Amino acid sequence: MTDVSSAAGLVICDLKCVDEHFATVADRLWNAWWKGYGETLSDVEAALREVMEADAFPFTLVALQEGAFIGTVTGIQTDIHERPGLGPCLAALWVEPEARGHGVAAKLMSAVIARFEALGFDEVYLAAKPHLQGFYSAKGWGLIESDVGDEQLLIFRRDLKGES
Repeated sequence: MTDVSSAAGLVICDLKCVDEHFATVADRLWNAWWKGYGETLSDVEAALREVMEADAFPFTLVALQEGAFIGTVTGIQTDIHERPGLGPCLAALWVEPEARGHGVAAKLMSAVIARFEALGFDEVYLAAKPHLQGFYSAKGWGLIESDVGDEQLLIFRRDLKGES
C-alpha cells in the first residue's frame, strides 16, 4: 500500500505522514460538519487522533499542493448514523474553496478507493446532502437511498470488485 500518490504537483498522502497538517484538518472537519451539532474542536481532535493511531484502517488522507493543504478525506467503518451497518464509508471529503473545480475531490476519492481495495473491501458507502447528488453520480457512485434522517441525506454505494 502506497502512502503517497501525485499528479501534476498534487500530492495525496496519509495524515500520519504529514501530521503538521493535523490542526488544519481538524479545523476543517469541525467547521464543516461537527460544529453544527454542538461538538467542540477538542472532540474532533480526539476523534482524529484515534484515526491516526490506527494501523491501516480507519485513515485520513490529505491533498497538498506545493506543501500547502488543499483537501482531506477519511475512510472509516461507518459515517451514516441512521444506517450503522453500512460500511466502510468515505467520509469528510473537503476541498479548500480556492482549490475546487480542479479535480482535487476526484483524486481524493480515487485515493480512498485504492486504499479500500488494498485493504480488501468489496464496497464502500457515503452519505451526502441532496445538492451533491449530481457530483457523486457523475463520479460512479450509485444512489441506494434518499431522504435519510433529519438532513434528508442521500446514501451512495460504490462496488469495488472490478475497480482498477
